[in-house]
Amino acid sequence: MGLMKLKKNRKYNYKPRFYKGDGNPYELKHKFDDYRKTVNPPKGIKGKWNAALDEYQNDRDDNVNKRVLIIAAVLILLFLIIIGFDLSIFFPNS
Repeated sequence: MGLMKLKKNRKYNYKPRFYKGDGNPYELKHKFDDYRKTVNPPKGIKGKWNAALDEYQNDRDDNVNKRVLIIAAVLILLFLIIIGFDLSIFFPNS
């Protein structure tokens, strides 16, 4: 009688009224797919690490490298201050 049959989903052929572009307007695509290799890296930590290193080495930019080093140094300094590390070993005695 219909108790065991599942109800089928309705199918609609909806087309946007004002869309005149190429391709599917509902396709979700990552913003940086065309520029980066690490968007869909190989599975596993080693594959992700190798892809990130490869991208970093091939796309060198001095400003970015300096910025990363400055941020890392500030974060390390803040960490050492928070844990109470004696910073006087870095400065010569007067």
